[in-house]
Amino acid sequence: MNLDQLVKKVAEQPTKTVALASAADQEVIEAVHKAIDKQLASFILYGDQNKLEQMLDNHGLSQSTFIKVVQARSDQEASRAAVMAVRNGEADVLMKGMVSTSVILKEVLNKEYGLRKGKVLSHIAAFDVQGYERLIFVTDSGMNIAPDLKQKVEIVKNAVYIAKSIGVTLPKVVPLAAVEVVNPAMQATLDASALTQMNNRGQIADCIIDGPLALDNAISVEAAEHKGIKSEVAGKADILLVPSIEVGNALYKSLVYFANAKVGGVIAGAKAPIVLTSRADSAQSKVYSIALAVSSAK
Repeated sequence: MNLDQLVKKVAEQPTKTVALASAADQEVIEAVHKAIDKQLASFILYGDQNKLEQMLDNHGLSQSTFIKVVQARSDQEASRAAVMAVRNGEADVLMKGMVSTSVILKEVLNKEYGLRKGKVLSHIAAFDVQGYERLIFVTDSGMNIAPDLKQKVEIVKNAVYIAKSIGVTLPKVVPLAAVEVVNPAMQATLDASALTQMNNRGQIADCIIDGPLALDNAISVEAAEHKGIKSEVAGKADILLVPSIEVGNALYKSLVYFANAKVGGVIAGAKAPIVLTSRADSAQSKVYSIALAVSSAK
C-alpha cells in the first residue's frame, strides 16, 4: 500500500471527525479542503470565528456540512476545546493548526481532561518512497529525545499499532544501529538486542523484531545477503526504530528532501491519534497525516 491508496481506503470508511486547534491558517484550510474533497473526515475548527469564516468562504467551504466553526479567543483556549472534544467523544482525532506544539501538548497531557493514557507518546511517520514497494515507518523523529529501553518498548508498540491499522498484518521492526553486532560501548546495539529477545519471548507481540541492524541491511535484501545476514526481517523492514531524535530527524528530512518521499505522520500513545504536523509541511503531507490518523482512530 502507498499513501494515495491509503487515502482511497479511508474514504470508503465511515466518516470520522477531526478537532482542529487554531485552524485559521491558509495551509491548514487548504489541507482541510483537500481532505473534505477526498472524503477523509469532517472537521470542527477552533479559532477566530470571523477569520475562519472568511477563509472558508475564500475556499468555497462556507456552506460545507463537513465543517463546524467554534470561536476560541486564544491558542490555549482552542487547544483545550479541541482536546475536550476528543475526550468527550465529539471528535475522533486531534489536529494541531497554527499553534505551538508545547501549547497543544500541555493540554493533551493535562491530568484532569487530557488524552494521556499513562504511556509514552511517540511520532510515527509513514514514508512513500518512489521505487520502493511498501510504506516505511520511521519512529521516533519528533517526540522522545533519547529514549531508554523501557520507552523504546512503548515506541515500538505504538508504531506496530499504527502499521497494523492500515493493513500491515505482522510488521517487521528493525532497531537501527551503526553495526550488526552487539557492542557494549554502543547503547543502541544493547537495546536492539534486548528488544529482539523480548519479542522472541512474547513480551512485545504482534510484530517481528530483529536487531541491531544498520539502515542498509534493514531495507535492502541485497545488502543483507552480501553481509551474510540471515533474518526474517533483514532487508524487509516495515518499521525503523531510531536510537535518538537526531537520527530520526535526519532520516526524516533526508527522505523528504533528498528522495522526494511523500510522508504522513501521527502521534500515537494517547487516547486518540494526534496530527502534529510542522508548519513547514505541505498541505498534501497534512492530508496524508489526516488519512493515517483517521485510519488508526478507534
